[in-house]
Amino acid sequence: MELNLSFISGLGCGVCIGFSLFALRRYLGIFSRATGAVKKFSSNSEYKLVLVVRTDLQMSKGKIAAQCGHASVGAFEKAQRKDPEGLEKWQRTGQAKIALKTDSLDEIRKMADKAKSMGVVTSLIRDAGRTQIAANSITVLGVGPAPREIIDEITGHLKLL
Repeated sequence: MELNLSFISGLGCGVCIGFSLFALRRYLGIFSRATGAVKKFSSNSEYKLVLVVRTDLQMSKGKIAAQCGHASVGAFEKAQRKDPEGLEKWQRTGQAKIALKTDSLDEIRKMADKAKSMGVVTSLIRDAGRTQIAANSITVLGVGPAPREIIDEITGHLKLL
């Protein structure tokens, strides 16, 4: 009887550990080689994060700063899950963040689509609508972190904010 209890206890522990590893892999993206649609770039160049701000919304400077903060945090969190190696390279190369401007919602959507098709992390921010902007308005697009030359293919045509 003692052998059977040890076997059952061991089996139960094994099942619990298996489910735990599955949950970690599924929800945190660890213990897995596949990290979603984000591409692994083989680049030794500086990494950067670009924040594309919509100027047509006439946001105040404080509102722009808050929305850029949301985009930065969103891109960081997504990169932690989907591209931890790229995030580490960005952190080691100075954590460059560049604010650019556009006056077109359509252009932000096109850049987001292009970035996703190239395997670059994006963070599209929609405002809650509690202060200056209508609810659900897209305010900022975070692109990256990724190698400078890849980001420039997506956003290189834009001017500094």
